[in-house]
Amino acid sequence: MKPKFIIGAAVILLFSIFGFSAFNSAVTPYVSFQEARESSRQVQVMGYLEKQEEWGYNTEEGRLEFSMWDEEKENLMPVVYHGAQPSNFEHADSIVAVGQYDDVDDIFFADRLLVKCPSKYEEGG
Repeated sequence: MKPKFIIGAAVILLFSIFGFSAFNSAVTPYVSFQEARESSRQVQVMGYLEKQEEWGYNTEEGRLEFSMWDEEKENLMPVVYHGAQPSNFEHADSIVAVGQYDDVDDIFFADRLLVKCPSKYEEGG
């Protein structure tokens, strides 16, 4: 084999490995509450807002504290989000929190919140 071919194949292989590694680290997977508790990286968890008076928005700290149920409504996870409270937060059907679980404080610290509210276009059964 020609040396240019071997060098070219090695360069392509290295760039492919680098590209896959960069893509894999940029992906934020959806996981269960249990997997979020066990993960050391940023993840996405989907759940349902716990309807109670204990959650609220602290305007002085810009901090939203709430709890959310998992999809099976069996496990409850406390969540802290630093940022503006999403509009229609209290009417949310479901919430996706993107962040990382802190096992010392037993809290999921969210960097982003995605709120799914009831659609005005759905049939009102």
